[in-house]
Amino acid sequence: MDSQTRTEIEAAAFRRLLDHLAERTDVQNIDLMNLAGFCRNCLSRWYAEAAAEKGESIDKEAAREIVYGMPYDDWKAQYQTEARAEQQAAFEKNRHD
Repeated sequence: MDSQTRTEIEAAAFRRLLDHLAERTDVQNIDLMNLAGFCRNCLSRWYAEAAAEKGESIDKEAAREIVYGMPYDDWKAQYQTEARAEQQAAFEKNRHD
């Protein structure tokens, strides 16, 4: 496979991941962190870092809007719930491992 095709496939897979996450607003970031070790905010940071490696400047909020599909504050207001005690405990445990 040539590198252009690989890049196009990777981009398509990333867009599909963003679409999937947009559909699964019931899945909280803390759940993603506890189960997979990354969340939407991590994806946003990775996006901005990748852009910077290519000489493009994307600030934190712009990167978050790309990943969340809307301004981050809007997403939080519409979909984010308060973390349950067991979610927070799992997050803290994993954070210190």
